[in-house]
Amino acid sequence: MHIVQVVNNGNKVVAAVVNGDELELLSQPLYTIALQAANSGNKLVESLVDFRTSDIMSYDTAIRDGRLRAPITHPEPANLLLTGTGLTHLGSAAPRSQMHAGEKAEPKTAQPTDTQRMFDLGVAGGKPASNEVGAQPEWFYKGTGHTLRAPFAEITMPDFALDGGEEAELAGIYIVNDEGRIFRVGFSLANEFSDHVTEKQNYLYLAHSKLRDCSIGPEIFVGDLPEEVEGSVSLHRNGERLWHRAFMSGEKHMCHSVSNLEHHHFKYATFCQPNQLHIHFFGAAVLSFGDGIALEDGDEMRIECDIMTRPLSNVLKRTPAAKPTIETL
Repeated sequence: MHIVQVVNNGNKVVAAVVNGDELELLSQPLYTIALQAANSGNKLVESLVDFRTSDIMSYDTAIRDGRLRAPITHPEPANLLLTGTGLTHLGSAAPRSQMHAGEKAEPKTAQPTDTQRMFDLGVAGGKPASNEVGAQPEWFYKGTGHTLRAPFAEITMPDFALDGGEEAELAGIYIVNDEGRIFRVGFSLANEFSDHVTEKQNYLYLAHSKLRDCSIGPEIFVGDLPEEVEGSVSLHRNGERLWHRAFMSGEKHMCHSVSNLEHHHFKYATFCQPNQLHIHFFGAAVLSFGDGIALEDGDEMRIECDIMTRPLSNVLKRTPAAKPTIETL
């Protein structure tokens, strides 16, 4: 099952079930529905019955009219936490390691970078037995619901940024119920947009490079993640395709299991607080930055995969300088 969120004719954000080219509107946002399911012990599919309406909206019309929103949001954006892991895919280490090694490093003599060491730890111990704890992945904080952008909306690149580049990946969506129990709502396509030039200057700038806008959707896939997910990411400039790469995801192409990534995020009590919403990015396998592409204002980033019915598309928009003013109380 696929679920989106739209602005209905009453200008209220509600969830909707995808049925081909139609959206079957529900009466409440997905957060409200998912929290009720998590508190009642029901499966999400079972709880949807209580929120069904007779309203139908064309999927294409919702996209054209700008009615789509992120497939899940929190009524208090500060309680939606954006986090993620890197170096999780079998093809992800080489471009990152090269980035952090520096241009003068000699491949035959250079010591392995921290990036390569982290990747090797995942390959060796990222898929533990069910009763064991595996290797810790790389982890980063990306922000709150304030920087989550809707599908087909602009992703902003701040004036101080040195770069803005797409990161095409999957994300897990999680909700914490009133008792602090954690439930996975589903999976979504994601553009974990980052500043790779800043990161390349020094690996310790990774934290800075991740504090950028991002987008997920347009759908949440409710169900178990297939062992193999096939997708593609493309960049478009002035209506012409600028760059394109296929990517593979799912655990078959990852050095960490999803359960291991989940364990190492939710082992921290601060991420198990009642009524929190978590969007956790699972890592990118390909980057246009690795192929020497520099995005420009107005470029479109388009991501699609075989477990979703529509692509995730966003346009890059550079924002003007805005120096913060700090006052003494």
